[in-house]
Amino acid sequence: MPALVLSDRKIVRVDGADAGHFLQNLITANVDSLQPGEARPTALLTPQGKILFDFLISKSGETAYDCDIRADCMEDFIRRLTLYKLRAAVSFEKRDDDTVIAGWGEAAPAGALADRRFPAATGVWRLYADGPSADAERADWDRLRIAHGVAESGADFALSDVFPHDVLMDKTGGVDFRKGCYVGQEVVSRMQHRGTARRRVATVTAEAPLPARGADDPELSILAGEKSVGSLGSTEGTTGLAIVRTDRVADALAEGAALTVAGIPVTLALPSWSGLSFDGAGAGAADA
Repeated sequence: MPALVLSDRKIVRVDGADAGHFLQNLITANVDSLQPGEARPTALLTPQGKILFDFLISKSGETAYDCDIRADCMEDFIRRLTLYKLRAAVSFEKRDDDTVIAGWGEAAPAGALADRRFPAATGVWRLYADGPSADAERADWDRLRIAHGVAESGADFALSDVFPHDVLMDKTGGVDFRKGCYVGQEVVSRMQHRGTARRRVATVTAEAPLPARGADDPELSILAGEKSVGSLGSTEGTTGLAIVRTDRVADALAEGAALTVAGIPVTLALPSWSGLSFDGAGAGAADA
């Protein structure tokens, strides 16, 4: 089965008698409904509703939860959690010895967690321990993410710059609209119920290899004529991910305007599993 070690990810364990209640009142996902054997996308938001940290959360015993997060964000994440701790019976542990492994395609190994950002049929899983030999390359993982419209901070968007809707967390169980309050909840709930989400993750297909974002060119715009409709994120060959304004893309398609990135003609599509479309029937509308 294809698998690889994600050396840029780390585990922060949140444990204690109040851990579940603490997280339930803080992050976007419904911690109370989290099931053993799943890693669910979630985020800690700014008070303005934008993603401050994106990560995967899973249960690890009776009172413990594992947060699978970017390694370069781990220290800041723990500091932010500590600010909210007050007198709660909760602790935060850096699991430096835990290896984060991602795999897909066949039966998952014992102890693996289903990665809920992906359609179930893909069989994508996470494992936080020694596992099968890492026989896949990072490019294989990026191609898989791109194919299924799974965006991650750093590669596809900057933290504190996007709302959960922008990266499809409302479609993957990363946001719960029925649980109680959490940081940034009012803004996210208003976007949902008013149907005002206008930025979404789209897959990009090009007629030539797409450029990769770099330090000298951190933002590559997708243009309809001379007007920007979004920004390119991860790329692998002729495919990539982007966060786009769905209304602007819809207008461009209606007008027959050519879409390009760095002069390369491209086509855009919203992930089929999302149920969204560029024709206005669901691109920003609230779920029924």
